[in-house]
Parts: sequence; C-alpha cells; structure tokens
Amino acid sequence: MSGRRPTLSPGAVDLVLRGPVSPDAAEYARTKVDHVTAYANHPVLAARVVLTWAQDPAMDRPARAEASLDVNGTQIRAHATASDMMGAVDLLEAKLRKNLVQFQERRRTRHRWIGLSVGNEWRHGDLPAAQVDHYRRPPQEREILRRKTFALAPMTPDEAAYEMELLGHDFYLFTDSRSGKDALVYRDGTGRFAIRGEVVVEGESAPLVHLTGSAPVLTESDAVSRLELSGEPFVFFRDPGSGRGRVLYIRYDGRLTAVGHARPSLPHHHH
Repeated sequence: MSGRRPTLSPGAVDLVLRGPVSPDAAEYARTKVDHVTAYANHPVLAARVVLTWAQDPAMDRPARAEASLDVNGTQIRAHATASDMMGAVDLLEAKLRKNLVQFQERRRTRHRWIGLSVGNEWRHGDLPAAQVDHYRRPPQEREILRRKTFALAPMTPDEAAYEMELLGHDFYLFTDSRSGKDALVYRDGTGRFAIRGEVVVEGESAPLVHLTGSAPVLTESDAVSRLELSGEPFVFFRDPGSGRGRVLYIRYDGRLTAVGHARPSLPHHHH
C-alpha cells in the first residue's frame, strides 16, 4: 500500500456524534475510516461516520459505529456495536474495508458472488457478524415504531447476498427473479448465507446456500408475538392481504420496525 494515498483530506470525513462520545474516540474513528479510503480503486467522493453512545443501562453494547463511503457514486456501508466505542470503531473499520474490497473484487472478476465468498468458508479474514444485544423492552412498549416500504428489485439470491453485504445490513428483502416470490437473505448462526422464501437456486451457488423454508402468513400483531417468543432478531412473513413478504425486526435500541414491499397505486377505473 506504500504508493496509495487516501483520496480524501483528513478533514473530509463527515463525523456525527450522538450521546457522550469522547473527542479521542471521534478522532480515532476519523483516522480509521480515512485509512480505509486508501484501499479504494476509484475516487471516494464522501465519507460519513456516525458514532452513537446509547445511554441505556440495560444495553450490553451501548457503543454503535456506522460509516458510509461514496465510492464514485456507489454507497459502501458498515456498522458495528461493542461495549466501548474504540472497540466498535475497530470492528467498523474491518467490516468497511471488507465490504469495499469485496465490492471491488466482484467488479473485477464478475464471479458469481455467493460461490466466491462462501465456497471458502469465509477464510478471507471475515468475521461472522456477532449477534447484536437487543434491549428487550417490556410488552407495553412493543409498539411498531417505524414502517418502511420500498419497491423490491427482482434479483437472484447471489445478487441479493451481495447487496446485503455492500449495504452492511443483517438481512436483505428481495423478489427472486426466477420464482417471482419475495424472499429474504441473511446470515445464519454459522456465518453462512441463508435464504427464506420460495426461490429457485441454480448452478454453482446451489450447494452453498442454506434454504430455510417458506415464510408464514401472519398479521402484524402475530408477527410481533412471534418475534418476542422466538428470541430471533427478525421475523420474515407474508402479509395476509397482499401476500407480499415483510420483515419485522428489533432495532439496536429495542424498538420494532417493519419493512416491506411498497403497495402499488390502485389502477384508475374507467367510467
């Protein structure tokens, strides 16, 4: 890396602090993320870091570090939590660098991406994502805080897994381009990719994807109950009305969020 220089000036990392974050931790994060930009093969147009210290005594990992890089128009993101902010920043740097390198490798090789990564059991310095410690709120505080909708792009499971890693998400909701059904890709307990939903997996990636069944049809309140009982970080289900896939998950602060396919506008009736 001797000849490579960071593409951003040190002050160009946009830093947002939420809660009592020390100046030392803030400067550490700025330096670490600036260092990651040196690995970029294309201009890094912007870099943003958000450090959040949750003032909640019930949380085991109150330090959360998030980063996003605009690499010539492509957003590369990562996030990490830890018991202290320096630890969160160290994890963040490793994840962000991995996402950047994988993005560039995929562009260069055009290999099928799940096969490229999972075929080697993640030996390329990858750390399986640690389960985030969620603060379990009492039942009376279990209301759904946010509902987000967006158009689900048709793609293969390979492409969905790649998008999930690129965005630094724990799961990714998509429409399988072969079956036309909504599905979810996520990491299982061993760090492998797992797919829930009705998908058609073909070719070299077939033995590398762990299929975990179809999504149950649930009302929103049933999904909330299932999330609480299962102890899992999310529940993937199908809406009784539309049949479309939705995900209910617990945010790091313990609040519930529901995401799903944007309902199409109603057709106009001709009188």
